[in-house]
Amino acid sequence: MGAIAANLDLFLLGFGNTLLMLGGTVLFALPLGILVAAMRISPFGSLRVTSAVYTELLRNTPLTLVFFFMAFVAPRLGIDIPFIPSAIVALTLYTSPFFAEAIRSGINSVPVGQAEAARSIGLGFGQTLALVVLPQAIRSVIPPLINVIIALTKNTSVATGFFVFTLVSVLTRLIRSNPGDLVALFLGIAACYLLITIPLGRIADRLERRVAVLR
Repeated sequence: MGAIAANLDLFLLGFGNTLLMLGGTVLFALPLGILVAAMRISPFGSLRVTSAVYTELLRNTPLTLVFFFMAFVAPRLGIDIPFIPSAIVALTLYTSPFFAEAIRSGINSVPVGQAEAARSIGLGFGQTLALVVLPQAIRSVIPPLINVIIALTKNTSVATGFFVFTLVSVLTRLIRSNPGDLVALFLGIAACYLLITIPLGRIADRLERRVAVLR
């Protein structure tokens, strides 16, 4: 515990960067996921194909490879951005398809009659989706969306290997100078992640019960 107390500033920096990447990724990935999900059910074939290719490509690409692209390939293409924003972009690209698939499953769970009724009163595709279908779909998939965010919290650790100081970076730095405190350091890092994931899990459980009651 002495090593943790003596290096609390490093823990706070790693924890802060992890929260920054988590919040930034959700801020961009969730709207992008909604857009991709909408494209998947679009009446335009080109949009459906584009979104399907994007989803399958990113979902089946290792996150490390996405980070590698942003850290080493993108600068060669003239896209040179700082490490943390680059990590947020990588996590956004990787996470948005998972958001999209969760939202699409919610859209598919909305009765077809809802969309047909909306069209019968003159609403177009965009209006039907935004005003009728999506509000019902989002409500039903909030727990799965939170599960994606929990997975994202753990995925932020990959940024450690690409020049971003995360909670895992704290561990790798301190075990060299404090080998005798390895267990305490490990438990300290694990506790920091649990401070994020356990409340999210509780929120998911509570919302799932609430949605079940509403149904």
